[in-house]
Amino acid sequence: MPPLRDPHARDLSAYEPEPVTVGYGEDVAGRGDLGNQIVRLVSRALRDASIADIPRAEVARRMAEYLGREVRVATLDKWASAAAVEHRIPFDAYVALVHATGRHDLLGFPASLFGYAVVPVSYVDMIELQQLEEHARDLAVRKAALEAKIAGRR
Repeated sequence: MPPLRDPHARDLSAYEPEPVTVGYGEDVAGRGDLGNQIVRLVSRALRDASIADIPRAEVARRMAEYLGREVRVATLDKWASAAAVEHRIPFDAYVALVHATGRHDLLGFPASLFGYAVVPVSYVDMIELQQLEEHARDLAVRKAALEAKIAGRR
């Protein structure tokens, strides 16, 4: 008979670290032109918001409040439709969409186009510390090489 497990104990072997960067996977934006990739991201963010019990009407209301101008559900629908080529989301509305839905994964897409990643502020100091440690190691190696070179001349 297998040993009994405490159902309240966490399985330490099942540890999954939290992602360091924010962003939807490549499967969400997909391929194709930039406009269609953005449409797919907007559509996914609105779907994720709906799953989180934030209906489009509430997203539109939050965006309007954030932007200080009217945002209609019909406008959201157009921004999320690949068929509405003449209606693309403006950047300020994209930012408002992040605010309204809480989908910070949207932030990763623009940065990824240029080879960058978006990380939470809480990681910035750790990243800088890592860079400093790497620099210190490089300096130590360079210093040791110069000391060996000087010692060889004596």
